Amino acid sequence: MSDTATTTPADQPVGAPGAEPGAPGEQPAADAGPAEAAPKKGMSRKARVRLFVIVGLALLVAIAFGIRYLVDTSNYVTTDNAQVDGNQISINAPTSGTLLDWHGQVGAQLHQYGAVGRIEMQGGYVQPQMVVRAPADGTVAVDNGVPGTFVQQGTQLAVAYDAQGVFVTARVDETDVDEVRVGAPVKLDVDAFPDADLTGHVSEIQTGSAGVFSAFPQSNSSGNFQKVTQVIPVRITFDDTQGLALAPGMNVTVKIHRP
Repeated sequence: MSDTATTTPADQPVGAPGAEPGAPGEQPAADAGPAEAAPKKGMSRKARVRLFVIVGLALLVAIAFGIRYLVDTSNYVTTDNAQVDGNQISINAPTSGTLLDWHGQVGAQLHQYGAVGRIEMQGGYVQPQMVVRAPADGTVAVDNGVPGTFVQQGTQLAVAYDAQGVFVTARVDETDVDEVRVGAPVKLDVDAFPDADLTGHVSEIQTGSAGVFSAFPQSNSSGNFQKVTQVIPVRITFDDTQGLALAPGMNVTVKIHRP
């Protein structure tokens, strides 16, 4: 029997499955780790300057807005709850009958005592006619007349406004109305004419809130009362309309000088 030991396959080193055959006992190479991320590039000097300029401009705008707000609050009573208004001229039917030759369309210029139409009265074989006349100069804003229809005496056929007598009705919070005085100068910004530099003055302060003079004043009988700030109508007369086509209903921002 030979003394030389027989080497069995079990005694041989076994490589990793699927690995390239190599020298006995050779260990497989360790897997390489993930590649290191490339270092992030910092913000360029140009980008930092641009950001600084943008932030600086935003701060300046905010400061300017704040200063303007403080100045307006301390010097003016301001409201945008205001509209161009005017004295209404109502054209009514002087008698009952059929409306004929109607000329009261919206935008029509009326002259005092000028003919706007005719009403043919019902009277048997003879049907006399009565002229519908404008009571004053004005521009038609509402047209209710329909030629050929029967109207009752007193029916409102049209509503006109005196273009030379327009004014502004501003509704001021009751908490600020104590700072409003008759004769106080006013700055007026009409939405329809943003480039116009219009001024006026307070000509009247109504002694009652707008809710009191509403056609349907508020009433509360449920017991769940919630206090709401009321508004006081203030009439403002234009110093000069500058020839602008100011029409009733146009929105206005009002700045009334505090005393």
